Amino acid sequence: MVKEKPGSTRIYDKDGFRRRAACICVRSESENEVLLVTSSRSPDHWIIPGGGVEPEEEPSVTAVREVIEEAGVLGTLGRCLGVFEVRQEVNETYSFLIRTICINKNL
Repeated sequence: MVKEKPGSTRIYDKDGFRRRAACICVRSESENEVLLVTSSRSPDHWIIPGGGVEPEEEPSVTAVREVIEEAGVLGTLGRCLGVFEVRQEVNETYSFLIRTICINKNL
């Protein structure tokens, strides 16, 4: 199901969950450093970059797009870590790993 809102289009699954995608950005093979960004809705909360899946867009494409938009990170997309439901927010998030190549603060 697709819902139009001013400035965005939201995609929902058959159970009414909003489809989202996000990336856990790591800097090295050891995966011991993770990039977090502040939430635009709650500036005191740290989150992984992510956002809504657009119509006709695969979650992996959404994840890469969102990490560029929110963190200015370019990298190599890795494996899907899973799909996580947040029932109180009624969304499901496809989470991927991305190995950071560079961070562009001008993006």
